[in-house]
Amino acid sequence: MYPMTGNELIEKLSAELGMAKKDVKAIIDGLFDAIGDAAARGDEIAISGFGKFQARHSAARDGRHPLTGEPMTIKAANRIAFRPAKALKDKLNGRSV
Repeated sequence: MYPMTGNELIEKLSAELGMAKKDVKAIIDGLFDAIGDAAARGDEIAISGFGKFQARHSAARDGRHPLTGEPMTIKAANRIAFRPAKALKDKLNGRSV
């Protein structure tokens, strides 16, 4: 089993929706851009039945270099978190929605 690529997703949706691949690509790119822009502003993005995307801040912390074992400081950073909706979790676990 391998991950679905962006091109495979575009082909699948293009076939299912009867739309041109370039139009589907524009929609998907627009969706991801909108999610990224909202997360960068600190907004939560909730998609009913799918889940929530949310920016989270990780504080600086002490750690160790994975190759040398030397102590180091891991910089503070922002990251995006995804929390699946109950309907998506049920689908993944084979339960009817």
